[in-house]
This record gives sequence, C-alpha cells and structure tokens, in this order.
Amino acid sequence: MQTIFDFDCFPITDPTWIFFLVLVIILFAPIIFERLHIPHIIGMILAGAVVGEHGFHILERDSSFELFGQVGLYYIMFLAGLEMNMEDFKSIRVKATVLGVLAFLFPLSIGIWANMNLLQYGLLSGVLLACLYASHTLVTYPIVIRYGLAKQRSVGIAVGGTAITDTLTLLVLAITAGSFKENMPNLFWVWLILKFIVAAIVITFLFPRVGRWFFRRYSEPVLQYIFVLSMVFLGAGIMAFIGMEGILGAFLVGLLLNRLIPHVSPLMNHLEFVGNALFIPYFLIGIGMLINVTSLFDHLYALKVAGIMVAVSLVGKWLAVWSTQKIFRMRKVERRLMYGLSNARAAATLAAVTVGYNIILPDGSRLLNEDVFNGAILLIIISCTVSAFITENAARCLVTAEHEGQVAHGKEKHDERILISIYNPETIQGLMDIALMIRHPKQNKGLVALSVVNDSTASEAKELKARKDLEQTSKIASAAGTDVHTVLRYDINVAQGIIHAAKEHAITDLVIGLHRKTNIMDSFFGKLTESLLKGTHREVMIMKLLMPANTLRRIVVAVPQQAEYEVGFSKWVGQLCRLGKTLGCRVHFFATEQTLKYLKRVADRDEPGTNTEYTELDDWEDLLLLTGQVSYDHLFVVVSARKGSISYQPSFEKLPLQIAHYFANNSLMVIYPDQLGDPQELVSFSEPHQMIDSKAYETVNQYLYKWFKSES
Repeated sequence: MQTIFDFDCFPITDPTWIFFLVLVIILFAPIIFERLHIPHIIGMILAGAVVGEHGFHILERDSSFELFGQVGLYYIMFLAGLEMNMEDFKSIRVKATVLGVLAFLFPLSIGIWANMNLLQYGLLSGVLLACLYASHTLVTYPIVIRYGLAKQRSVGIAVGGTAITDTLTLLVLAITAGSFKENMPNLFWVWLILKFIVAAIVITFLFPRVGRWFFRRYSEPVLQYIFVLSMVFLGAGIMAFIGMEGILGAFLVGLLLNRLIPHVSPLMNHLEFVGNALFIPYFLIGIGMLINVTSLFDHLYALKVAGIMVAVSLVGKWLAVWSTQKIFRMRKVERRLMYGLSNARAAATLAAVTVGYNIILPDGSRLLNEDVFNGAILLIIISCTVSAFITENAARCLVTAEHEGQVAHGKEKHDERILISIYNPETIQGLMDIALMIRHPKQNKGLVALSVVNDSTASEAKELKARKDLEQTSKIASAAGTDVHTVLRYDINVAQGIIHAAKEHAITDLVIGLHRKTNIMDSFFGKLTESLLKGTHREVMIMKLLMPANTLRRIVVAVPQQAEYEVGFSKWVGQLCRLGKTLGCRVHFFATEQTLKYLKRVADRDEPGTNTEYTELDDWEDLLLLTGQVSYDHLFVVVSARKGSISYQPSFEKLPLQIAHYFANNSLMVIYPDQLGDPQELVSFSEPHQMIDSKAYETVNQYLYKWFKSES
C-alpha cells in the first residue's frame, strides 16, 4: 500500500510504544489545535490521518484501535442517553421524533434520486448507498458536554432524533442488505422488527431493576463502574445479536440508567472522565486513520462520487433541521446546534459502506466499489469538520446568550454555602450525595464539611477519627468534581460547634445526618436540635437514608398549613425539585389547597420541568392517606418549623418521638425552613392580624399516631 513515507521501523508494532504514541496524540492534539482555533475533535481525527497507514504510516489500525474505537463509540451513545433528563425528554419527544423522521427521509429520498440518476445505480444499491447519507453519529456531543449544554432543549431534540434516525436507517440497511443474500428467510424485515421490539422490551424491563438491586448492595466505586460498563456492552451485544447496530443498545442503556446515576455523583464523573480521556479519543483517532484523500484524485469519477455524497448529505440534514425549526418556531441558534449535532457521520456510515463493499454481485463486482468507500471516508472527515465548527460556534452563542439573559433579568443567585455536619462514617456518603444534589448548579463556592470534637472529652483517638471522616468527604467531593472545605473544630458541644462554624463560614444551609441505629430522641431531635435551631435561623435538613440516594424512586412531601408564608419557602421547594430532577423521580406534595397553589407556582418558576404531583389535604387528618403512598424506596420529607414561626404547630413537638417509634424503617428528611432573607414575593399579608385556630394544628398529632401505628 502506498504511503507518504516509508521507513523500516514503521509501522510500530510494539504495544507499549503504540499506547505511548496514542497518549501523546490525546495530550498534545487539543493543545496544538486550540491555538489554531480548530475544535479538539477535528484535531484528533487529523492526527489519526497523519499517523495512519495513509499518512506517515507510523501506526497501523490494528485490533486495538477497533476494540477501543468500538468502546469509544458506545461511550458517546451511552453518555448521550445518560445525560438526558427523561422528564424533559417527555416534553420534547414530539420534536425529537419529527427531527428524527425528517433527518431520515430527506437525505434518503434525495440520495436515492441522486444515486439512480447521477451515479447510475439500481434501486436496491441506490437505497443502500443512501443509508450513508441518512445516518449520523453524535461525534460532536463531547463539545456540548464541555460547554455544559447537555440539558438544553435543542440538544435533547438532536439526541433523541439521532436514536430515531439511526434506528430507521439501520432497519433499512439490514433489510436492503439482506435482499442480496441467498436463502434469506421469508418476511425477513418483519422478523427483524419483531426481534428489535422484543430486545428493547427485555432491556427496558430488566436493566433498571438489576441496576437498582446492584447499587443498593454495592457502593464500591470500582465495582459500580465495571457494572455500568458491563450493562452497556450487554445492551449493545443484545442489539448486535439480533442484527442491529450496538450503538442503539448503548443509547438505550444510557436512557434507562440515568435515573440511577445522578449527574453530580462521583460515578458520573468517573464515567465522563474515562470516556473523554481515553475511549472517545481512541475512536476519533481510529476514524482519522481510515482517511485516504490521495485515492480520490486517481480519477475524476471518484471525485464526482465523493462530491455528490457530501453535497446530498449536508443538504439533506440541513433541510431536516430547518424544517424542524420552522415547524416548532425555535431560535436560529438552536437550529445551528441541532445541525451541528446531527450532521457528523462515523459509525453507522462505516457500517453501511462496509456492508455494501463486502457484498459480491454475480458478475464478481462489489455492490459498492472502492470509489464509494473512499467517498464515504471523505464524507466522514468533511461532515465531522463542519459539525465540529458549527457545534462549537452555536454552543458559544448559547452560553453567551444565557449569561446575558441572567444579567438582563436579574437572575443572579445569592452565594450558597452548604455545611455538612460529619460524625458517623456510615452516613457520610448519603449526606454528601444529598448536598451535591440540592446545591444550585450555578453556585461554585463548594461545600463545607464540619467535624466537631467535644473539647471536654477530646482525645487523640477522637481527633484521628474526625480527620479520617473529613478525608473521606474530600475524596467523595473530589470524585464528583466538586471542591469541599473541611473543618475540624473543638467546642464545648456539637451544637455550639456547628453554630459557630456556620457563622464563620457564612453558611446558608445545614445538612445533618441521623444514623439508622441511633435513638432519634438522644441524637438530633433532642437538646441538640433545640439548641441548633435557637442558635441559627438558617435552613436545617436532618437526614436519614436507609439506601443509596440514587435508588430512591419517589419523594413524598408533607407540607404544613401556611408554610408559604415562611421566608425560606421558595428555597426548600426549589431544593426538593432539584433533588427530584437529579434523581429522575417524582416529587409528590401533600398540602392544603392554598399552599398547593404556591408550591406549584414556585416549582414552575424556579425548577421548570420537574416531575411534580400535587394532592390536596384540607385537614391534617387526611394525611392518613399517605400510608399507602410512602413505600420503602421512597424519601419521606416532613416540613417542620421553629417555635414562634407562622407555620409552627404545637404537635410538632411530638413528631420526633412518633417518627422514631413508627417510621424507623423508611428514609426520612425533616426540614426546618430558613428564617432569614427577603420577604416572599408571592405572598401578600392582606390579613396580618388574622388568628389561626390552634385546634387545627392539634390534629397532626392524631394523624401521625394513626399513621405510624398502621405502619407498625
């Protein structure tokens, strides 16, 4: 095979040097091409072309590039499914379907016409070649991740449309290619569709249940990472077994596991880190090694084929995106971002051209000859280049517009600092998970982890234990890509230590843990809580998690009457909605009719897209209905209040004892809302002197007694 240069020592075959050179490319290609204002992805592909067998032939595209490249491709599709918020996707599923169908029909129909009239192909071979134009791969998806735009509406539409487009394309590809095979079963395409439906149902039913079971029993990060990768390849293998491309299985597994892998979790950080650092660059370098530009200039027909393929592909995808934007009246920048994401060709294109290239016709010729194969390679490099530039430009415009919009509308958030009080090593992971999930994504001040040592009973052993606990919090935060400030404090008691640390570090929220085997009255709901609530008016969350937070399926919230009049009302509502969105579960509020109106308004305003449900409770006696609503894998949230506050009820004083006695086997969160801040915007105190009948509050005691008694 002719190359630009030939040396006796090339290509390198020693695995050590191969891996070293690949790492050098992954390290320096982004640095070099960033100075040239070329997207990193194009840098990887061009670097692969330079070192590949059609360039300097330093490396050969051996089995290692095929293996790691396949892993990288699955990684891209898996991360795309993992980053999607299923509740948001439900609201854009129609748009995604429209884009997916149009992105399939426009390139396919234009391609069939061009192949038959301009390239003189027959119908079946023309359809097979048109599959190259219709398919696309999310090669530029890492760009939107880098800009933090994975949750943008246009990104979700493009990702969902990709799954639909590739599914339709691969079905047509399998049916068309199967028609050239001998002894093809009758109704081949019907059986293929049925097998695809059955495989999708099996994956959808089994994978989330197996994942939830595994995460509840094993918390070791390495085990969780290996388990997730195993599920990805199992899903891809199932799809490949029935005759479809494995990328569909990887994408489906990502959709199904995204509720079990929160975006702020250490596991998510590990998945993105390994994929972006190794597997995805390996895939891009392997794509570049396939490029053989010199063969296109051997004769004019090769250039004609390549030119038609590139033109039809780019125009067909643009028409699909333009039509979708006009139908749903989207912004132009969203159209550019969708076009950038849905224009790059890679895996499915290679699959289609390889299938056609390997089919030998009766006269001995190939169904798709070498000119088409080289044209497909040129299509890959041009489409990836165009997509990378367009995606990068659109992402920058969206980020800039988002920042300008925040400034124009005064949406800057006050600094948020969350303090996590650490004492028991078994509760550290759960407390850190909750703190990471409720934190506002726009805040980058980090977290504060506090361990208080009683000054009167201090010892070297207690200090060593406290330091180890704080070191564990640092590891968890670091794995999640978050900064945490650790504080070891000596004080006369735990409550005073927390209060003083909260003042010194300008804390806005306190998260405190409760160990499942600790007596509730002797720990946080006794004198400690009373002292803490008197010493600080900041929001206090008392947590008891009996299972990993990512395996919770629902959040059930009991809200007292007149809670909307508390200054901290909007804060805790937003935090619970944020927690529900991160976990991908429903937040079910139970409150009076008036309170529900404010709950819905705040949830829609501060955290739109949250999967919420509202049930009216005219009387606290009606809370007995919650007995059938709270399950073992639900988080039950009780919104309490400090003495003297507007929503305080005398029956709250008996709440700790009843929870300790009747609710010991459920995950629990008790919230004492913030008493500081600006007055509520939503509330108008039209009757400030109105007296509330205290008898209405006494019913909560009767309700809790009946409820917890029925639970036992």
